[in-house]
Amino acid sequence: MTTPAPQKSDEFALLAEAVAVANVPTLLLCLIQLTGDMKWMGDRYKPTREMGLGDNDSGGLPEDVQLEVRESALAAIVAEREGAPVAIPEPDPELLVKMLAFAMDEHVPPEYGRFTASQLGEKPIETAPIAVPEGFRVLVIGAGVSGLCAAVHLQAAQIPFKVIERNRDVGGVWLENQYPGAGVDTPNHLYSFSFLKADWSMFFALRDDIHGYLSQVADTFELRKYIDFETSVERAEYREASQDWEVMVRTADGTVETHVANIVISGAGIFNPAVFPNIDGLDSFEGPSFHTSRWPDDLDITGKRVAVIGNGASCMQIGPEIQHDVDSLTIFQRSNHWAAPFEQFRRSVPEPLRYLLREVPIYQAWYRVKLGWTFNDRVHPTLQKDPNWEHPDRSLNVANDRHRAFFTNHIKEELGDRQDLFEKVLPTYPPFGKRMLMDNGWYRMLTNPKVELVDNHIASVDAAGVVTEDGERYDADVLVIATGFDVLRFINTYETVGRGGKTLRDAWEDDNAKAYLGTVVPEFPNLFTLYGPNLQPGHGGSLINVIEMQMRYIISLITQMSEQGLGSVEVRPEVQEAYNKGVDDAHEQMVWTHPGMSSYYRNDDGRIVVNSPYRNVDFFEWTSSANLDDFETAPSR
Repeated sequence: MTTPAPQKSDEFALLAEAVAVANVPTLLLCLIQLTGDMKWMGDRYKPTREMGLGDNDSGGLPEDVQLEVRESALAAIVAEREGAPVAIPEPDPELLVKMLAFAMDEHVPPEYGRFTASQLGEKPIETAPIAVPEGFRVLVIGAGVSGLCAAVHLQAAQIPFKVIERNRDVGGVWLENQYPGAGVDTPNHLYSFSFLKADWSMFFALRDDIHGYLSQVADTFELRKYIDFETSVERAEYREASQDWEVMVRTADGTVETHVANIVISGAGIFNPAVFPNIDGLDSFEGPSFHTSRWPDDLDITGKRVAVIGNGASCMQIGPEIQHDVDSLTIFQRSNHWAAPFEQFRRSVPEPLRYLLREVPIYQAWYRVKLGWTFNDRVHPTLQKDPNWEHPDRSLNVANDRHRAFFTNHIKEELGDRQDLFEKVLPTYPPFGKRMLMDNGWYRMLTNPKVELVDNHIASVDAAGVVTEDGERYDADVLVIATGFDVLRFINTYETVGRGGKTLRDAWEDDNAKAYLGTVVPEFPNLFTLYGPNLQPGHGGSLINVIEMQMRYIISLITQMSEQGLGSVEVRPEVQEAYNKGVDDAHEQMVWTHPGMSSYYRNDDGRIVVNSPYRNVDFFEWTSSANLDDFETAPSR
């Protein structure tokens, strides 16, 4: 039995209920575009700046002004749904910048016009079919976020392709990581593809919803028929004579197969394999012991003494989630971290607002843009070192010092009457020096009598627990390894051999990966790395957006290869060298090279390998199209 479509009166009631709880700055943006009336950018309606990462739903406006905006927005939305034309169908870049600056109550540089237009809501894949030569084929490695994005674009371009996936299903890290509390720390309305929105039930989705969304992508675009599941890539070698890649894979039953492709796109990601600490006796623990990425499905921690080694992002999600179920929770901290207030944590999207986001595209579009500004480049200028700053030991500049004061006060407030924990948890390095985590109740959890944070180094593990260097013993029933992944060694789950027999491991000096635009590497023709070196938007932003920009660049290259009859493209060494010098020089001026701290961003020589020093808007411009002058090219043989 199908549900009848709502009548107009019912629809109006649903819209009215939704607009009554909608975000006022977003409604103002909708009003400007729908009506074309610039009065909505007047002083009476000007929102006040949100200091944190919240949505600023009221805009800081008086109640009577909010009501006026809501009533006018409802009328404009209803009129548009009844056939009234949108007054400004495609705002020009200059107007987009003015609108965003008005809604956010802060300066937005003029170069954000085109970037904002690209983010304005759900868009179909714009890739036109590419007339590749007969027999031309692309092999994609991995069916996580990167691999699925590549598959959608290749399908739209009508390029023959196959995806190799080692797991039983799509999803990558969102399939593998199923520990309690696993979720995203970027708003999921932003952590989603531009070509497929979702009806999210929460503002920050948990693992099951994210994996469900990625499954939806695979199903909506019918991608599973292109994927070989439970198949692992073992070796990929470029064959110069035939201008193609020979890729050896192993199937679930152990059979070795060989694929040949003109182009290989690596979507293997960086959050694998898992890293285990070098602790004496780690393998001797007799109870359940496992890495967070391999949390057992049948594990019951109720009433158990649980010990967690590591206190980074995964531990921060696990700890608050299990604290009330366990008998005790002991967390072994190697270094402390900053955590930002997280007012949207576990907050459900109200049903009326879900209706608005689902049924009114212009509202969803502007809400996404507004989130993008808050979580993308907004903080980037504050992460630059001020050479004249008088407190370089604690912060980078005036703004970064204000951030330090803000986050420090948050810690004190959350700890309440347990200020004895303050020195143990307060970082000495500047905010954002390591990955900025979202406080999902971490500090409040530390005040739970069941929870103990240990900052003495671990000496050994034995059959029944953990012993620290000061001789203290901590008995445990369950041992959780929360020490992250081998993120510095990009593309490390299979061997990659380029032109002349050079391996990526040698080219990248093991843990010193470099690539032009994080995407292409000299001596490795026709190989593209999604989520490659120096591409993580450490200052903020959606990785999904970065990967979409990479795919636009790759499609541009394939298009030019086909139009000009090229068999290979290989980035020039001098182009990569100049680009990576710029990367390193920019990093020297930023927080991640601040002395006195270590992080997974930096290799053994102190070079930043993971994070990008550039703004998202810069990468958008650089990847808008590929310049063949940057490449050594050869005609098809």
